[in-house]
Amino acid sequence: MLNVQESLDSRDWHDVIRDALGSSVRTSIPVSGGDIGQSLRVELDDGRSVFVKRYPGACAGLAEAEARGLEWLARPNALRVARPIAHGEDWIVVEWIESAPAAPDYPERLGRGLARLHETAPSRFGLEHDGWLATIPQSNRCHETWARFYAEERLLPLTERASEQGLLPLRARDRLRALCDQMECHVGPPEPPARLHGDLWSGNVLCDEHGHPCLIDPAAYAGHREVDLAMMALFGGFPRSVFDAYTAESPLAPGAAGRIPLYQLWPLLVHVCLFGRSYLGRVEACLDAVLDREEPHS
Repeated sequence: MLNVQESLDSRDWHDVIRDALGSSVRTSIPVSGGDIGQSLRVELDDGRSVFVKRYPGACAGLAEAEARGLEWLARPNALRVARPIAHGEDWIVVEWIESAPAAPDYPERLGRGLARLHETAPSRFGLEHDGWLATIPQSNRCHETWARFYAEERLLPLTERASEQGLLPLRARDRLRALCDQMECHVGPPEPPARLHGDLWSGNVLCDEHGHPCLIDPAAYAGHREVDLAMMALFGGFPRSVFDAYTAESPLAPGAAGRIPLYQLWPLLVHVCLFGRSYLGRVEACLDAVLDREEPHS
């Protein structure tokens, strides 16, 4: 993958892409593919089609984090991951994925592939570089325990951010802080770090030209595998058979279903910060489910 330290706004963006990819832009067509930047399907003179995303200047570093995250997820060859080709200060070029209807074995491929992806990760929770979820920066500072990583690098920063934005009532803030103080009591049995996509909603899994799953747009790090599964369950879009295939390949620890609200708190707080107080009801419901549940100490 080519790393070009240049903004697309530094000169005509066609010239930047031409110099990075070695072929001139023939056509560019706006497409859907993200809420925070401009997405384009670009046809090159050499016949290639590529996907180009341009990010706002306030998200400097997002393109590099996305490119490195895609490469990191692709390393185990457990699932297809969109291949980054080049990136610069505020843009990324990824291979174009031509979509087709889902193959009959799509759910099994996704479930079992995700389980195999989760099995391959470093020895500590976190990652050697920080990342982003949408326009929110995420610290991936490494920790020896999952409880401390989830409390200090995920829930606490979002709790403080939402509070500073005037979006989080004092009672919810205090309950979140209390939860983080006692996180070791809620995360369940110890598990090794898993290689997480980090933003695994249905829009970030494509059907490729063969009808097989392909991951895009990660917020990758090494964390608890139940985080990806809880995110998949949060807004729907995945059939039950995907989760059945996952657990057939890699059974979950006892009490996993009861921990879903714990791991949905993080993406819900992200939505509070990005979209406002309409998500507070779901945050409160998750807090009720977590704090009213008796969980044995891990």
